[in-house]
Amino acid sequence: MKHALIITTIGGFLPQFEMNDVKILQENGYTVHYASNFKNPVYDIDEKKLQEMGLVLHHIDICKSPFHVIKNAGACLKLRKIIKKEQIRLVHCHNPMGGVLGRLAALLCRRKVCVIYTAHGFHFYKGAPKKNRLLYGTAERLLAHCTDRLITINHEDYENAKRFGLRRGGKVEYIPGVGVDIAKFRKIEELRPGKRRELALPEGAFHVVSVGELNENKNHKAVIRAIARLGGNDIYYSICGSGPLEPQLQEEIKALGLQQRVRLLGYRTDVAEVLQSADCFAFPSKREGLGIAAIEALACEVPMIAADNRGTREYVRDGGNGIVCDANSEQDFANAICRLKESVSLRRQLAEGCRQTAERFSIEATDKIMRRIYGEVDREWSGEHETCI
Repeated sequence: MKHALIITTIGGFLPQFEMNDVKILQENGYTVHYASNFKNPVYDIDEKKLQEMGLVLHHIDICKSPFHVIKNAGACLKLRKIIKKEQIRLVHCHNPMGGVLGRLAALLCRRKVCVIYTAHGFHFYKGAPKKNRLLYGTAERLLAHCTDRLITINHEDYENAKRFGLRRGGKVEYIPGVGVDIAKFRKIEELRPGKRRELALPEGAFHVVSVGELNENKNHKAVIRAIARLGGNDIYYSICGSGPLEPQLQEEIKALGLQQRVRLLGYRTDVAEVLQSADCFAFPSKREGLGIAAIEALACEVPMIAADNRGTREYVRDGGNGIVCDANSEQDFANAICRLKESVSLRRQLAEGCRQTAERFSIEATDKIMRRIYGEVDREWSGEHETCI
């Protein structure tokens, strides 16, 4: 029996984004092990369900911050122990610290282990702080030497990664995200009235929706403040997601007198339905590797208001399927909301280009690439003896 180990920093990351990879590995004869910090509450995780699907779970106290050196060093040693004990032949790691610790653990095993790292957005992007380029850029260049496949999800990262020196025979790959379920995320007009009633939206209200963790990078404050600038009482804003910034956002909403019109809906399992109620989707992130939530909204034919970053440049076309804003300009977001609110014809025009764009990022598109990558590294591993690195 072949064994593969998937490593993420956030426990719910795999069930949220990587189940298709699990399926491919299992179809290719692998027992799939999953190591992560299951105490991290960003996404819901049903450990029992994952075990019933054949996954072997390993809780590891990985910290997102690289400055938790002692805890992360312990996590690395535990990962090394799992790789050796379970005779793991393929390690696929995700998230920055999952990528660092997973690759170091494989290296410390002193035997050949196929290593894949999916970079869901390098932290040393164009315009990033100098310290990011020094810290994260240097780490990625060094760790590339023990990486067999480095997978990127946007073209800026792909071009950067091609300058790295990977392990002999290693390759840099581009993949259009983790795959959106186009069958699930689609426009269903008949659901709109009922969902709007459920969300207590008044007749004729203009509904803006965002999906994402409540943190500084997601920049929800920009949209909240934009709505405050516009005044009136017929613009409603719903944010699906949880996170550490929730108390601050609640204070901001209260200070601006928007308690009745700006709602923090928490983590939702019905995002596809919530999107049916939307008149536009706001994606104000300062930084994104790609942004699956935005692509899901496009699949539901919801016009986009998005901040300009390397992720959104992959799919948002200003005037084609959305309006592009400066992440630091509340006025840009206010103007965009106003334009869409005042023009039904503009909303219809933008909606026409949404679905076609989203289809380029479907599960079917990513499935084909991941099957090829897993097949290649499996054949490469099978052709080698387990020798010291």
